[in-house]
Amino acid sequence: MVPEVAMSDDAPILNDDAFRAVSRHPARQSALTGCPWHDVNEMLQAAGLRPTRQRMALGWLLFGKGARHLTAEMLYEEATLAKVPVSLATVYNTLNQLTDAGLLRQVSVDGTKTYFDTNVSAHHHFYLENSHELVDIPDPHLVLQKMPEVPEGYEIARVDMVVRLRKRR
Repeated sequence: MVPEVAMSDDAPILNDDAFRAVSRHPARQSALTGCPWHDVNEMLQAAGLRPTRQRMALGWLLFGKGARHLTAEMLYEEATLAKVPVSLATVYNTLNQLTDAGLLRQVSVDGTKTYFDTNVSAHHHFYLENSHELVDIPDPHLVLQKMPEVPEGYEIARVDMVVRLRKRR
């Protein structure tokens, strides 16, 4: 039997109206105060990450503006403009730590560009080729059918679909 993967709108979405501490341990989520700095601190601690100065600053840049799709280079540029003293290597390390903790979702495009999505709910993306932008597909009821058979000893961890769009010529 081939599993059917449905996209549900029951999963939490990080946005301006509902800034949530998302982690693999939902029971450890804390109440939010509406103060991005405090909320980032709580989010990191709930995910089991030490709230270092650099993680706090990068978390504030990442999560303080609602649901977003950023590359490491984009976040590094924002940090530089915000006068956050951080190296590109630290940005990559922090993004990977936040992804491992379940606070970000990693989305690869072409195997050459990796975006980090603050919306960790089950959803798919449009990739706008002309502007190199990743956009959430708004249909929460999107269903993928006829999944391939999974090799023995493996299970599907997640399905990522990226639909590439370009301007008509």
